[in-house]
Amino acid sequence: MYDRLVANGRDHDVVLFGATGFTGALAAQYMKLHAPDRLRWAIAGRNAEKLAALAERLEIDVPMLRADVEDAASMRALAEASRVLVSTVGPYTRYGEPAVEACALAGTDYLDLAGEPEFVDLMYIRHHERAIQSGARLVHCCGFDSVPHDLGAQFTVEQLPENVPLRVQGFVRARLSISGGTLHSAIGAFSRLRQSAAASAARRRLRPHLGARRVRGHVGGPHHEPELGWVVPLPTIDPQVVLRSAAALPRYGPDFSYAHYLVTGSLPAAGAVLGATLGAVALAQLPPTRRMLLARIAPGEGPSVERRRESRFEVRFLGEGGGSRVVTQVSGGDPGYEETAKIICEAAMCLSEDRGLPSLAGQLTPAVAMGAALRDRLQAAGIPFRVLSR
Repeated sequence: MYDRLVANGRDHDVVLFGATGFTGALAAQYMKLHAPDRLRWAIAGRNAEKLAALAERLEIDVPMLRADVEDAASMRALAEASRVLVSTVGPYTRYGEPAVEACALAGTDYLDLAGEPEFVDLMYIRHHERAIQSGARLVHCCGFDSVPHDLGAQFTVEQLPENVPLRVQGFVRARLSISGGTLHSAIGAFSRLRQSAAASAARRRLRPHLGARRVRGHVGGPHHEPELGWVVPLPTIDPQVVLRSAAALPRYGPDFSYAHYLVTGSLPAAGAVLGATLGAVALAQLPPTRRMLLARIAPGEGPSVERRRESRFEVRFLGEGGGSRVVTQVSGGDPGYEETAKIICEAAMCLSEDRGLPSLAGQLTPAVAMGAALRDRLQAAGIPFRVLSR
């Protein structure tokens, strides 16, 4: 069932789907504080009572739209009423496709917070061509996964010479707590490594040929990095997104490589991170131990305001090429929630409001879809992109 919809029109510039979830509510709060008066935005979800309670708690007077991922007609109506649909309904591998499909069919721009490689690959396989035909921009990974890394690598490349081989490394330092939704998405991804590998292989068979250009990821081992301490490889979706931007944008040069690391500081900490990651992957393979991990935090729960205030992140990039060397940095507050809500809301307003964006459609990375326009918005919103040294 879908409420408050006028047929055949785009009633809303931006719709937050999943607004009653933990991150969705933070996004609604951000929109209340920062959306311009002219922006027609709305909140959406499957539970009308929860939507009304959220609106009352946040003291917002915006349309409340009911839509359910298990009701294709409601998702179609939601997409057809929206210019930009923001989905915070995860885990995305389980719940995400109906919104993507509806937007690809309706020509509606779509944003999400997916950090699940299998989901992103499957959405490319199933809906990329359809979105090109309809004019929809499908932009996944629009939170801490993976905007600071994607736009940060792009910013770094722009400081280096053109038309030469470039090498960029990203080093992530973060202090954060996780929500139930994040935990469930991560454990779900760990439990589906075989399916994820199959989706990745299928996507590789479809990707455009780069011609004479070369774009490649570099997976280094744990090592000591000057000024940062010990670092370990960070096999998140972020380097995949960076490399897809590099493949799509000639500014990354004829031969581009990227490596992605987590800063642990000390050698014992590096060992602890590797051990904990391997342990979580192993426990996620069996249903009983997987349920044990998932029981730690329920979906919809998340860190307190106090814990979020203590959280922060820095992503430092080292770029080299053509005889030049540059160190850049992207930094901010709580990466998992406060800054993630900020990023996806600014991205939604960028797609809705900003002129001069690339005339592209299909599945796009944040750097390809929005690039410097989104970076400027984030700078103004308190997420700085800086050159530290040359």
